[in-house]
Amino acid sequence: MAFGRRNLEEIVTEETKVWECTSEDCNCWVRDNFKSSEKPVCPICHSEMSPSTKMLQVIENHSKHTF
Repeated sequence: MAFGRRNLEEIVTEETKVWECTSEDCNCWVRDNFKSSEKPVCPICHSEMSPSTKMLQVIENHSKHTF
């Protein structure tokens, strides 16, 4: 049975550039390689976003948009 099996694959993390919402009432953030424009706006509250970094699991965006 597979109920007690753990994921044996190591989760690789790295410091990743993100954009965070500047509104105090919103905690939305977006990875830089998934942003929709050069300077994105928050998709939730439409406030400005500012660049920052987070330790996140490594994932690739195979959609090559250049902004």
